Amino acid sequence: MKNLKLIRVINDYTQLKVQMETGISQSVLSKYENGELLPTTENLIILANFYNTSLDFLMDLTNVRERYPQK
Repeated sequence: MKNLKLIRVINDYTQLKVQMETGISQSVLSKYENGELLPTTENLIILANFYNTSLDFLMDLTNVRERYPQK
């Protein structure tokens, strides 16, 4: 999940900052970023909303960072 770490670094956030804003623990975020654990659907939605991006980007299915248009 390289894009998950990439978007955090681009935004100049630490894992601690993301933890404080999302409620997802730093240790879990680290495991997501290192590919040791797959995020739950709930956490993916939280992270996509936090970073204002798509689930596909976070899951490395696209390189487009922009969020999809709302219906």
